[in-house]
Amino acid sequence: MPHFEFPLALLLLLVIPLLIKWKHFGDKRGKRYINYSSGKLLNISENGLRTFFIKNLFYIKLIPLVLFIIALARPQLLDYYDVENKRGIDILLTMDISGSMASLDFKPKNRLEVAKEVINGFISKRKTDRIGLVAFAGAAVTKCPLTLDYDMLEYFLNMTSLGELEDGTALGMALATSVNRIKHSKSRTKIIILLTDGVNNRGEIDPRDAAQIALNFGIKVYTIGVGKRGKAPFPVKDGFGRETQIMVDVEIDEKVLREIANATGGLYFRATDKDSLDNIFTEINKWEKTEISTKRFYNIKELYSFFLLPGLLIFLVAEFSKRSILRTIP
Repeated sequence: MPHFEFPLALLLLLVIPLLIKWKHFGDKRGKRYINYSSGKLLNISENGLRTFFIKNLFYIKLIPLVLFIIALARPQLLDYYDVENKRGIDILLTMDISGSMASLDFKPKNRLEVAKEVINGFISKRKTDRIGLVAFAGAAVTKCPLTLDYDMLEYFLNMTSLGELEDGTALGMALATSVNRIKHSKSRTKIIILLTDGVNNRGEIDPRDAAQIALNFGIKVYTIGVGKRGKAPFPVKDGFGRETQIMVDVEIDEKVLREIANATGGLYFRATDKDSLDNIFTEINKWEKTEISTKRFYNIKELYSFFLLPGLLIFLVAEFSKRSILRTIP
């Protein structure tokens, strides 16, 4: 793209109309004449090419002035390109797979199936971030370490199911396991997204103590409570092996989840249906963006010589002609 290194020099072009005005003013003051008995003695054609150049020599000499001013502004041709340096963040998804995640308040699917569906959508929106997966119930287990292989991550996520672990809700153990998995990350931003629908009732680690450990390692924790308020339908089998539903109380320790988030600089969310859960992950996606820095490199081609040399040539020719073939009296 065209570019002037010193664009303010182009303001000198405003001198051109002033010079033309001064020329017209000088012409109005009167011309000097030499009387001859006959114009034939001079052998001059009024409409000849020589006469044209003599009459317009002043304007011809303005051309190199314009070219010199443009050259002074230092015109350049820039060929630039940008290089993006993307620095991903590390995200650990910590998902509750206790028995209560089978509740059907997110109809037509249960809580776990909806959570996996929404998390898959979240993963698809990340491009340069390492993401891992921890599942927990009465204990916690790492399903997938931090990775950029999203296909592998989605495989382990989709294969995660109810009943894999002893039932219960070990929030403290889940958070401590997640911290242990991400604490040595060299990423400037480390976050844990903890999703649960219960109350801490298993494990030897208090969730608040685990939150303090996360804070010490500079890890931000987002907590999500999953489930409708009040009661939710839960699938059970009757004495004949037929599946039916009963209504059970939804118990989520929102106070503890909020304390975990606040202690680490994260946020607490409550998801009461699929849409609200989807919106929560969309919101987190907006807050935790990949760091992108851009460097711009230029290839510069100087163009001033294309104006300076023609201007100098025109000026020299005009001055030489003025003193030779275009010479006038006086």
